Amino acid sequence: MLVTQSIIKTTSQSPLNQTIQYLKGVGPKRGEILERLGIRTIRDVLYYFPRDYKDHTKIQKISKAKIGAKITIQGKVLGVHARISRNRKHIVEVFVGDGTGTIAATWFNQPFLTDKFHIEDTVFLHGKVGAYKYLQLLSPEYEIVQNEDISEKEGSIIPIYPLTEHMSQTHFRKIVEEAVRHFTGHVEEIVPKELMKKNRLIPIQDALRDIHFPKTFEHLKHAKSKLIYDELFILEIAMALRRWSIKEETGISFKAGPNVDTHIRNLIPFTLTNAQERVIHEIKNDMRSSKPMNRLLQGDVGSGKTVVAIYAILIAIANGYQAAFMAPTEILAEQHFHTLKKYLMCSHVRIRLLTGESHARYKKSDLEQVKTGQVDLVIGTHALIEETVQFRKLGLVVIDEQHKFGVVQRLKLKEKGSCPDVLIMTATPIPRTLSLTLFGDLDISILDEIPPGRSPIKTLWIPNGKEKNAYDLIRSEVAKGRQVFVVYPLVEESEVLHLKAAVTEAKRLQHDIFPNLRIGLLHGQMKSGEKDKIMTDFKEKRYDILVSTIIIEVGIDIPNATIMVIEHAERFGLAQLHQLRGRIGRGNDQSYCLLFGYPKTPISHERLKIMTKTCDGFKIAEMDFRLRGPGEFFGTRQHGLPELRISDLIRDFPILVQARKDAFEIISKDPHLASETHQKMRQKVLETFRNRLELIHIG
Repeated sequence: MLVTQSIIKTTSQSPLNQTIQYLKGVGPKRGEILERLGIRTIRDVLYYFPRDYKDHTKIQKISKAKIGAKITIQGKVLGVHARISRNRKHIVEVFVGDGTGTIAATWFNQPFLTDKFHIEDTVFLHGKVGAYKYLQLLSPEYEIVQNEDISEKEGSIIPIYPLTEHMSQTHFRKIVEEAVRHFTGHVEEIVPKELMKKNRLIPIQDALRDIHFPKTFEHLKHAKSKLIYDELFILEIAMALRRWSIKEETGISFKAGPNVDTHIRNLIPFTLTNAQERVIHEIKNDMRSSKPMNRLLQGDVGSGKTVVAIYAILIAIANGYQAAFMAPTEILAEQHFHTLKKYLMCSHVRIRLLTGESHARYKKSDLEQVKTGQVDLVIGTHALIEETVQFRKLGLVVIDEQHKFGVVQRLKLKEKGSCPDVLIMTATPIPRTLSLTLFGDLDISILDEIPPGRSPIKTLWIPNGKEKNAYDLIRSEVAKGRQVFVVYPLVEESEVLHLKAAVTEAKRLQHDIFPNLRIGLLHGQMKSGEKDKIMTDFKEKRYDILVSTIIIEVGIDIPNATIMVIEHAERFGLAQLHQLRGRIGRGNDQSYCLLFGYPKTPISHERLKIMTKTCDGFKIAEMDFRLRGPGEFFGTRQHGLPELRISDLIRDFPILVQARKDAFEIISKDPHLASETHQKMRQKVLETFRNRLELIHIG
């Protein structure tokens, strides 16, 4: 366990854990609405942060309004008019005066607003000043306030919360105000005094008050800094605890001397890159240690991760241990099986493939041999984590494309041995910001060098009307004896999505575009044997073009393929596009990635532009992370991490780095969080990771 059961303390007695029913203004009906927002307790209310703020500190007079300027005004409703324009648009105009002038707030196609405003209502409006026949604010933000609230609204900063349609901003603010007034005093400080002083952080009670109802924007800035630091600090404390707990376990101390090194190198038929040599040195040191290896190997497509994995596998086997190699798909598992078999054909390594499709009779025999130690290396899919798979002496676990697996699956494989070394590999480069959070408990190695002799892939965006040029390039490459991938987002046509699909397009390409070429079809709905035959035929050049879905996204190695065509490229994420592009450029010939894309949004347009500018997977990963955000990048939930409420891993990177440094220093001195000053911190970790304590153990 991350922390022993003896330190788990109940927090149910805290007033903060009382239900929201204890707050004035929250009845059963409103309680249900708040629950839909994830708000069940008073603590949840305090930590439900505004998404934005209205600046009422700079209320302007209507008489001073200038065309094109953004202004905030306060005034009374003088009239409400609704009409339909010549082009049948509903127009609502609310005329507001403040004693110095009059302005119209104008909305289009929102007829329900007619009933929202009444004569003599006091309103705040914020928007851009325009002019028609008179001054107007087009579709401004608005707030109707009660007379008793006016004094509080004037000259203040108003929080705006992410709410449902059945909860008004005004009423929710009153609920938050009630919670802040009566319960912030019960929130305990988790950051030690010396760190508060060093990082110039305000007390947590002040931060919670000022995040909801700041007196000035300076107060708001300090509140945000404190809450962001706290959130990232607890996350990094958990990572530090996880890392320490792994290092405290007693693992296997492998011998890896010159003799083992020579034997391994004799099996590798080429010179390793400097990056591979560096990473092998790091892995060798890990494996020699009595502490379990827990290393993430990042390498761009084609950088030679598999050879590095083979080196680690052979060290384990040379020491009398077994190794397990888990891949996310059957095609990739089979690809690794054939690749490793080729490298190991001159060795005495006994190797088996285990997938869900393995024939029952052979599978039973293989399982028995794995259990009795007659097999040294098992390669497979998630079938490896089934209860029927038992190892005699598992010493090394290698997991490829680790983000395709959930944390629980990875833990199950590791538990099949007694503290085996773990090497996790990914061809999806991870931005440094994510490495410090999702993988903050792992040692990280990076292969940042491509083997010599490979030319950078030329990536071209093919817009509408330019398809003929692309088809001519394909014909010329095939005439040179090269091969082509053509990838579609769907297997079969969809009436809803209106996208080209692999099955239909394979027929069209064969009959209409390339009648003289040999075209194969591969997709995930085929049976395993059928897929194997198609891939084998393509490898052996029985097809010139392989039409496929993203089933070929990872691991497929066809050095003779020099063109990758991606249809509807705008439908794919940057990471996927980069992975698909990585299926080519594996030989010494110039390769081309042709993006047939029809982007309809700025983000999809930006993705295609990025792909044409760089082949650097790490740059692409950073850009992908900025476009998509951390939640989507790998699916944060599968990593067992809590949702980030206020911090942003890109924007707040400097705070993340500082919080990580502080957290790791604390755990290095007090790895059990046993000291009196760390009790609140320990309790907070338990609250935050209550259902994730086991998951914190794995990368």
